[in-house]
Amino acid sequence: MAAEISLIVNGEPRRVAFGSSIADLVAGIGLDPKKVAVEHNGEIAPRSTLADVSLSEGDVLEIVHFVGGG
Repeated sequence: MAAEISLIVNGEPRRVAFGSSIADLVAGIGLDPKKVAVEHNGEIAPRSTLADVSLSEGDVLEIVHFVGGG
């Protein structure tokens, strides 16, 4: 079994594989990384960096996705 780390995502505990990026997490919950805004440990993570930022034990993320409609 792969090593996992614990995070808080939108106020809920979550476990992800060690070495995952923010983009991996976003895609893993069924969202398009190009259509989300992410706060990572209190700082807005630029969308262009989501694949480059590795998650660490205890990170806190807030993920907001955009919904279109009329």
